[in-house]
Parts: sequence; C-alpha cells; structure tokens
Amino acid sequence: MPFENLSDQFIIRMYENVRDEARADVMSGVRLLGEPARERAERLKQEIERRGLVCTPIDWPTEV
Repeated sequence: MPFENLSDQFIIRMYENVRDEARADVMSGVRLLGEPARERAERLKQEIERRGLVCTPIDWPTEV
C-alpha cells in the first residue's frame, strides 16, 4: 500500500486500529488476527518511524 498520499494522522489511526483489534483478541481469548494483520502493522510502523512519528507498539497475543 503506498503511503505517500496519506496523512500522518491517518497512518497512525490505521496502526492504532490494528492495535485495538489485537487487544480485542487478547481480551476475548479468540485469535482473529493472523499474519496478514501483523505484516500490515509492521509496514505501518515502518512508515510511522520513517516519518519521525511515535506510536505505542502492538502487544500481540501469544500463540495458543
């Protein structure tokens, strides 16, 4: 996904949405997010860092 046309706020919001979904997985005890979500989050995190922005890392659920 090309990020150059997206605002800083939108990039951070997309990352936060994935973090919220991961938190919901932990709370529910059901793993709904898979590797594609992790990969998407990593690309977003790299873009956030490239732009010199700050984000709270995602606490991914442990494998069961």
